[in-house]
Amino acid sequence: MRPQKIVDKDLLIALTSVFRAKGYEGASLKELSEATGLKKASLYHRFPNGKQEMAESVFNYMAQWVEENIFSALNDESFSPEVRLKNGLAQIKTLYAGGKEICILRALSMQAGMDLFEQNISIGLTKWINAFTEVGTALQLSSEIAKEKATQTLIEIQGSLILTKGLNDITIFEKSLQNIENRYLKT
Repeated sequence: MRPQKIVDKDLLIALTSVFRAKGYEGASLKELSEATGLKKASLYHRFPNGKQEMAESVFNYMAQWVEENIFSALNDESFSPEVRLKNGLAQIKTLYAGGKEICILRALSMQAGMDLFEQNISIGLTKWINAFTEVGTALQLSSEIAKEKATQTLIEIQGSLILTKGLNDITIFEKSLQNIENRYLKT
């Protein structure tokens, strides 16, 4: 058996970069092939169901990363709620490369991607809200206020990513993360 030219993690990172930049509809097999360094036939060998399976794999890879890094930081009860919040926000900064990368949920929710991934996107967004709600309740907020803050947090993260990209100003994202921390910690 011939060795694989690219390991799975590197393959998923390359595919992620294309889907983040182009969305599901805009990502061509040529671009996906070029990003991975694999010929189209090799991509189809790895992903027999084509572009949809590639996008699903990227979605699952990113969801696992978020679960292991962001949600686990927000929910790690061995730390105080304040530290959990700060650690979670630090991981969010890493996920989005300090505001330079867009959210895969946003990228896959455009055009045909929403039809294909609506349930996964809904589940992903709900998990984000739940994780921030949980840290909010740990900070002694009522369940209702914690959920409102969690929803607003998600809106602010996503909105700041769009503004950061559109205005080419990463300080927007950085300030938004600081605003989120301040809002929870009332500083």
